[in-house]
Amino acid sequence: MACTNGTAALEIAISALGIGLGDEVIVPDFTFVATASAVLYAGAMPIPVDVNPGTYCIDPEKVKAAITPRTKAIIAVHVAGHPADLDRLQEIARIHNLFLIEDSAHAHGSEWKGHKVGSIGTIGTFSFQASKLMTAGEGGMVVTNSEDLAVRIRSVHDCGRMPDQWFYAHFINGSNYRLSEWQGAVLNQQLNRLDGQAAIRSRNAAYLNKTLPEIKGIQPQKLDARVTRHGQYCYIFRYEKSAFKGLSREKFIEALAAEGIPTQASYPPIRLLDVFQNGEFRRRLLPEHAASDFSFLKKSSPVSEDAAESTVWLVHRTLLGDEGDTAQIVDAIKKIQQHAGELVA
Repeated sequence: MACTNGTAALEIAISALGIGLGDEVIVPDFTFVATASAVLYAGAMPIPVDVNPGTYCIDPEKVKAAITPRTKAIIAVHVAGHPADLDRLQEIARIHNLFLIEDSAHAHGSEWKGHKVGSIGTIGTFSFQASKLMTAGEGGMVVTNSEDLAVRIRSVHDCGRMPDQWFYAHFINGSNYRLSEWQGAVLNQQLNRLDGQAAIRSRNAAYLNKTLPEIKGIQPQKLDARVTRHGQYCYIFRYEKSAFKGLSREKFIEALAAEGIPTQASYPPIRLLDVFQNGEFRRRLLPEHAASDFSFLKKSSPVSEDAAESTVWLVHRTLLGDEGDTAQIVDAIKKIQQHAGELVA
């Protein structure tokens, strides 16, 4: 079901699943705000948990520990296109009778054990915002394998209408989340090139995975062996400034830009955003729920905090060149390391 944007896709998914006031949804602490704000929009509470230190995707053991009687769903974010541990998350969701939502905004074409992400959980959502692997400037999509759920998703996204009913008959509380036809046409054409571009990005990412660890202080995102395709929305690596004479990550990124290599910002931890720290989020909840002492506000998420402060994200178009172009990324990082003392001074 095509819709207006990736945030709307999450809102539709949560509404279609009947999640609302008094409910809780477990989300990763290291993600874009929409993963959490879409939950709040329904009057439910997002509960952030820490992520895996290798992949930066939600840690299933942290998910398990955060489940309460209020928990209704888990949102797994496939960070930078790397699928979360869908085997373990599916198992946890099944045991505890929870919905599993795949936030696949970064993961067009990514695969887990040969299956396309978005098709494995209860519902998958995608974004077609300007920075994404497929884009129409804005746009989103909701996918499911459930025929019954598909009817409800369509109704939420189209003003509460139902199939084969009068145009002015409205059966549930829906909204207008419809994608425009010209955006759909643009996206249909991009589907034709998705696999070809994914193959190029995968080849160049493999080159970086092999060569970047040879540079002291550079640690690429871990690739889980069960991932049969990493969509590579971004190429992430951890930057250790101690290996670059104390050069800050911000100065390192400036130096990369000077070498013609574009990056995008890393995410701050969800729990540290002002909307949670200043208590504004409580205005969306039932009074008795809003009065809860949410322990995540006072806890540390060491992996998410480190990722926010230490990861560098190369934008996906840097992976669409040939091997010579990709080698220039490695050469640029080596050059920065060689001249790090001068840059610090």
